[in-house]
Amino acid sequence: MELVILAGGKGTRISEETYLKPKPLIEIGDMPIIWHIMKFYSYYGIKNFIICGGYKCNLIKEFFYNYKFHTSDLFIDLKNNQRNFFTKKDDDWKINVINTGPDTQTGGRIKKIKKFIKGDSFCLTYGDGLSDVNIKKLIKFHSQHKKLATVTVIKPSGKFGAISLKGNDVTKFHEKPDGDGNWINGGFFVLNKGIFSYIKNDKTIWEREPLEKLAQTNNLRAFKHRNFWSPMDTLKDKNYLENLWNSKKAPWKKWNG
Repeated sequence: MELVILAGGKGTRISEETYLKPKPLIEIGDMPIIWHIMKFYSYYGIKNFIICGGYKCNLIKEFFYNYKFHTSDLFIDLKNNQRNFFTKKDDDWKINVINTGPDTQTGGRIKKIKKFIKGDSFCLTYGDGLSDVNIKKLIKFHSQHKKLATVTVIKPSGKFGAISLKGNDVTKFHEKPDGDGNWINGGFFVLNKGIFSYIKNDKTIWEREPLEKLAQTNNLRAFKHRNFWSPMDTLKDKNYLENLWNSKKAPWKKWNG
């Protein structure tokens, strides 16, 4: 099964980083967030990746073209013109990096990689979010309900702390309260190839008409995830994820090494 990664947006809300690089190459620790996503899916046995690039796509191509250089120690003998890489274990990945255009919308990006999908179903996620969702259970859930699409849904926490009052007395302080209680798109999908007929062209936004029509035709099921999930929309989000990684408390790190 392939994993399609939407990695073409301009990431304007985190422009402190994206003026130099595409958002999926922003580093958590010393490796890009897209690497973390791929390592996470690889843990569940998904090792064929289709990356839908756009904004600064050449930098994504360069990273994976020189992947061994970026991930290995290096010995160089200048006199004898010898170079050797030292690495514990190579990742057994197959990667397609497709330039789907800097201005193409998310649905259009998905449409453009249709020919690279070999099986009847595939996974889809965004190149800027991490979670500890069990991908094996997600795929099994999708295969059981026989619909065209499954979306992982989450309940985000509130952005601000909350205080319960009785008159002017504080009765309870909530540092990290729940949000408004609504389930939202968590960005981890399993899709059948039939979804391509719901996407018109490059201007189609996946999160609007296609998902709305899939829901209206009873072809969209929700996989509820109640544990860790975090996007990387802002510099604050990036710092949060990096602190988890550096403190060795990253919930998405399932792999060894």
